[in-house]
Amino acid sequence: MARDADATPDPNVTSEPTTSPDPLPDAERDAAALAATLREARERRDDAVDAVEEHGESTLSTVRDAVQRADRLLDRYVDSATGTGDFQAYVEFQGEFAAVVEDLDEDVPGRDAFERANEAVDGRRLSESDFERAREALSPARELAGRLAEREAAEAALHDAERDATRRVDALDDRIAELERLVELGEADLTAPTGELREPIAAYNDAVGDAFDDFRRESSARELLAFVADAAETPFVDYAAPPPELLAFLDSSPADGAALPDLLEYADYSASKLDHYVDDPGAFTARVRPHRTYLERLSAEPLTVDWPPPAAETLRFQREELVSVVAKFAPEPTVARARELREAADHPEYERLRRAAEAEAELSDEEVERVASGEAAAELAEARDRRESLAATLDETGEGE
Repeated sequence: MARDADATPDPNVTSEPTTSPDPLPDAERDAAALAATLREARERRDDAVDAVEEHGESTLSTVRDAVQRADRLLDRYVDSATGTGDFQAYVEFQGEFAAVVEDLDEDVPGRDAFERANEAVDGRRLSESDFERAREALSPARELAGRLAEREAAEAALHDAERDATRRVDALDDRIAELERLVELGEADLTAPTGELREPIAAYNDAVGDAFDDFRRESSARELLAFVADAAETPFVDYAAPPPELLAFLDSSPADGAALPDLLEYADYSASKLDHYVDDPGAFTARVRPHRTYLERLSAEPLTVDWPPPAAETLRFQREELVSVVAKFAPEPTVARARELREAADHPEYERLRRAAEAEAELSDEEVERVASGEAAAELAEARDRRESLAATLDETGEGE
């Protein structure tokens, strides 16, 4: 029967304590389990090593070899030496099996198991049950021999546990870095007037884009690539240097006066049509067409300033180089826009505005809410705790960092 919602709670009934949900995604949730597996694997390896050292690897190898000899004999003769089978096989089996026991020193651990196994098959007539009793009698010796395999398996299990834990530590490092970035950006002032930086940067980017388009369209391809080759030597201008064979061809070809758009148009011409524009259509095809993608992608992008913008000091250095590089092809108003970037970099609240711009560009509304509610900080703290605990367990096993 349903309980009345307004009924007085029974003071004798203890409610279950509520627990907060685990803030980390499934991928980061198993750090404790990995640490436990790691400790168990280490204990297993240590126990296996101790078990081998009790008698020594050489002695256990002797026991293992004897068990393998005995098992091979039992398997080989179980049909021929039992019942009314081959008498010769029966004689060979008993002689060879007895030799396995005789070849073992008296003090070899597990020798008594071989003696009991030999007694099980030392009869005038043998049955399959005698062979089974011999196999059962060998169990203690087989356990001793198995210590070598167990040590190998335990060491492999420990290796796998260390590998898995190391990978999880690396994954937690990545997660921590993401969460640190999220918390850092989430604390930015999203009301900051980022337009005070955006406007001069956008004005410069638009101006240099238009100027470069004019330069690309009106100057010869040789002149354009010579500019790009020089600009590529500038640290803050990320042009890829033109292919040397392309520069050499343009320097020596009558087509060197053609602008880049015309050069690209020539690349589509047939050999007969191309013959009207260049002296050697074959050389043109061989030198220009392979680099068509490079030529098509030449743009003003390496001359622009990213948004969100870089650190103030970086923008100052970039501005100095841009003024010098852009002045080689752009009109004075564009160069003036480049000079104004210094004023943006010297803005008294540059870092606050830049951080706000980064937050606007990188964070979704949901991520902003996660920071505001403290959820992201809780995830970060939990990830750090789990990373620290798992790394400490790795240190205990000798893996370390």
